[in-house]
Amino acid sequence: MTYDHNNAFARILRGEAACIKLVETEAALAFMDLMPQSDGHVLVIPKEPAMDIFELSDTAAEACMRIDCHVALAVRAALRPDGVVIAQLNGRAAGQTVGHVHFHVIPRWAGQRLRPHARVLAEQATLESFAERIRAHLDDPTYE
Repeated sequence: MTYDHNNAFARILRGEAACIKLVETEAALAFMDLMPQSDGHVLVIPKEPAMDIFELSDTAAEACMRIDCHVALAVRAALRPDGVVIAQLNGRAAGQTVGHVHFHVIPRWAGQRLRPHARVLAEQATLESFAERIRAHLDDPTYE
């Protein structure tokens, strides 16, 4: 397969599709998942065009992992989950639904089941509310 420059995340990076941004660097972007598996589910994407992790440069992988950690700490501080999953899926057989490499930062609470992957669209106001809470902890110097 070849990289589709019109995939949803490429369109977000070009400003053709909206997202609820949390943090952005020269190399990567973190934003709220529109179809979250749990409240506070965040996606982190590189700005370089790569379909999966096997196409991703070391520089972009490092940039994504830095943001993954930064966001996971903010999610933990803001939402107080029992745990946080950082996942990355490669290929349809692995569950990848968008052909642009991305990382999931998913808060988890004991006894709470995840919603289906990429199936239930959340309300914009709900996503904005979680984003606001997470953003409040993104610049917290106590965890850097």
